[in-house]
Amino acid sequence: MHINGNTVFIPGATSGIGLALALRLQAKGNTVVIGGRRTELLEKLAAEHGFGTARIDITDPASISSAARDVVDRYPDLNVLVAMAGIMRVEDWHAPGFLADAEEVVTTNVLGPIRMIAALVEHLQTRTGAAIVTVSSGLAHAPLRVTPSYNASKAAIHMLSETLRLQLADTGVQVVEIVPPAVRTALLPGQETSDVAMPLDEFADEAMELLESDPEAHEVLVERVKFLRHGEARGDYDQVVATLNAADPHTR
Repeated sequence: MHINGNTVFIPGATSGIGLALALRLQAKGNTVVIGGRRTELLEKLAAEHGFGTARIDITDPASISSAARDVVDRYPDLNVLVAMAGIMRVEDWHAPGFLADAEEVVTTNVLGPIRMIAALVEHLQTRTGAAIVTVSSGLAHAPLRVTPSYNASKAAIHMLSETLRLQLADTGVQVVEIVPPAVRTALLPGQETSDVAMPLDEFADEAMELLESDPEAHEVLVERVKFLRHGEARGDYDQVVATLNAADPHTR
């Protein structure tokens, strides 16, 4: 993915990693459209930073379809989708009380990106330098005990990215997977101030540097996530899982 000269749509970019990437992509000379549910927050960010905006609820298929049509109508040069919706819930599977949280995680983290890609993939195939950017997690490769559905959802996004790359190889659409470690965001209570989590600006800066240095990259792996990502390949997977789960469960 070339780092400048694009028109980029990032649903879920009103805070956290999404907003950090939106600011950096805009600074590199891209037109950036952010999406979110809260109209007043979108208007505030547009006024402060000059983003384009689109109201979207990533859990609602009709909202996704409507937002996709709206963005393409207003920004016909759209050639990059960053499909990064994500929520995280602590779940206890000893009793069925976890089910509502698990379903919400899957709807947001898996069906949201799938529906978003489905709404735009035909358009993207008509654009030069097109890319679909997914956002998985180091937890796709090593499980955190307290977040089973989140781990599974991000493993699904990883394999979806791998497979779409194969399917779309006969088109001009590149598929890039960003794989964050724990980052200081509001994904879980306490994570924004966690010493274990990577500072948000540090993560976003390193991720952008990696994107810029290798336009053909399939995965964007900051140094901090490689411990989780490559445990099985290194042969120390069991140690990785033990180390991960010995930490504060609200820091990943």
